[in-house]
Amino acid sequence: MNNICKGLLVLTMTGLGACSMPGKLTLPEARPVPVAGNDTLSLSAFQQVFRDPHLRALIDTAMLRNNDLLAAAQRIEAARANLLSAKNAALPSLDLSVSAGVEKYGDYTMNGVGNFDTNLSPNIDKDQRIPRNVPDYFVGLRSSWEIDLWGKLKSRKKAAYHRLLASQEGQRLLKTQIAAGIAGMYYELTALDEELRIIERNILLQETAVATVNVQKAAGRATELAVQQFTAQLLSTQGLAYNIRQEINAIENQLNAALGRFPMPIARRVDTSLPVAVTGNIPVSLLLRRPDVRQAELELAASRADVEAARASFLPSLTLTPYAGFNSFKAGLLFQTPASIAWGIAGGITAPIFNKRQLKSQFNISTASATSAFYHWQQAVVDGYKEIATALNKVENQQRVYALKNKEVAVLTGAVATANTMYTTGYASYLEVITAQKSVLEAELALVSTRRHVNVGLVELYRALGGGVLQ
Repeated sequence: MNNICKGLLVLTMTGLGACSMPGKLTLPEARPVPVAGNDTLSLSAFQQVFRDPHLRALIDTAMLRNNDLLAAAQRIEAARANLLSAKNAALPSLDLSVSAGVEKYGDYTMNGVGNFDTNLSPNIDKDQRIPRNVPDYFVGLRSSWEIDLWGKLKSRKKAAYHRLLASQEGQRLLKTQIAAGIAGMYYELTALDEELRIIERNILLQETAVATVNVQKAAGRATELAVQQFTAQLLSTQGLAYNIRQEINAIENQLNAALGRFPMPIARRVDTSLPVAVTGNIPVSLLLRRPDVRQAELELAASRADVEAARASFLPSLTLTPYAGFNSFKAGLLFQTPASIAWGIAGGITAPIFNKRQLKSQFNISTASATSAFYHWQQAVVDGYKEIATALNKVENQQRVYALKNKEVAVLTGAVATANTMYTTGYASYLEVITAQKSVLEAELALVSTRRHVNVGLVELYRALGGGVLQ
């Protein structure tokens, strides 16, 4: 036994000498995230944007029926199964084995001569005599167990675990993107509804204006050119209404597709109030908890574990193969106990020698993947910081634009009233009235568009923060 152990030890050392291990993984130093002031952000604006019950119902429907989310759930199940497989790799396998075979030994072989002499021995009975063509029957259990001496299997399990977590973060990222996309389309719809309401109101005013100028023409106080100008303005506004209706229809269909259903009406309401201002600095803690950043970080951790498993592959592996069952060279004696009971165990140490290049190639692949995952994680942090900064600035600037546009609408509304009065008293031309009406219509539509930009900007900020502000 000692000689066997010494032989295994010599074999192990030979394998270690023939396959020198590569060095540990070294990655570049991570760039620190800039911190500006307190790590705070007002949440009331987000709560105001997402409190609409119709919007909440749409988001809840998407979480249940969106096909991309359903596919992401299956990817998580696949990652969970992969983790279970990696966990079981460290456990011994146990198989039920039922086998039968036959073998004929040559007359000039050790087994052939030995079996012949054995059959002539007076010490055996007729059941123990060996047939010339030797059958072999076995019914029992066989097992194989690789002892994880160097943590190779543990590293693979660690990699599978991190990839499961990464897939869950990927699902959270997708949920955030879908919620933000639905909210963005919802506020596009409400803005278009308000634009259509403004246009339809202006159509009624312009129809009244056309009727009035026709009366004035009949009385000799207006020309045919004035009638044509007012009518052309009315036709242009009516065409604009049809364009808005088409945009509404297209966004409704797009929103229904995101909900995983066929086109149908979208319940909504128009809220003309402006969300409260967003205050605070870029929240670094929320940035680092963004799903895409966390997903990239977990993929990096999985890649590190892959490298460790690849390094451990250079070291010898110890495998145990026990078995126990019924064994006989005669079928009728197979279950004759205890004589037919057989068991055994074998242990072997294998060390890589001639497949060194394959192992190095796999190690280099794992190292390159880990380095790539590191840069992907760094870029995810940079992109996240950029998106949050851009969204914060957008909301702040659009809120200031809204205040100015609100004043502009008030001034131009007064200008329309002034132009109408001056026209009826003969102090202004019909072109000045048309220009004033057109200007206030454009200003009202721009005011609605600015309010939409504020709401959509908050939705983009919600997405940039990873959806964590409302969770």
